[in-house]
Amino acid sequence: MSKKLNNIHSLAVFCASSDGNDKEIYDTAFEVGKIMAKNDIRLIYGGSKLGLMGQVANGIMDHNGKATGVIPDFLKTKEVVHTNLDKLITTEDMHERKLTIHELSDAFLTLPGGFGTFEELFEIVTWAQLGLHRKPIGLLNIGGFYDDLIQMLNKMCDKGLLKRENLDILLVSDNFEDLLQEMREFEPQPVPKSMNKNQT
Repeated sequence: MSKKLNNIHSLAVFCASSDGNDKEIYDTAFEVGKIMAKNDIRLIYGGSKLGLMGQVANGIMDHNGKATGVIPDFLKTKEVVHTNLDKLITTEDMHERKLTIHELSDAFLTLPGGFGTFEELFEIVTWAQLGLHRKPIGLLNIGGFYDDLIQMLNKMCDKGLLKRENLDILLVSDNFEDLLQEMREFEPQPVPKSMNKNQT
């Protein structure tokens, strides 16, 4: 019997609003958008034209894909917002922005980034750990960018501070097409009993 695959029609992408100085990372961000367009997957992201965020959006828009930007009002300036998206949602603040991105997305993908990217990644993984959603979460480890983080997460498991089954929520690959297939095949863990409101 074949495994039921997750339908991924929309993908939230978390990544840097800076270009960085690594050509492989910069070029791969554009390629991610291109592959999403080829697979008819809508981009859900922070709405910026800057950095890796802008590269992913350019990759998808340049190949006739669809992109929804979600940006808080205080960041909605001509210097920041991507003006070529087919849909732009303005929110009151960052909190509403994150909730909107979560609601619109079938899955989540993290590319290299800074503090904001880490915050978005760990929040969405924590929500999954708590049973607040059951959507696939992927980490694209371009050029070994996240090697040290992966080592740290395994150390947390070794020290008994993180359960291995919770770490397994996070799918990791250095190839986006392989990672996309893993996300489609992802089977979420049962909601923790302690989080089950229906338990007696």
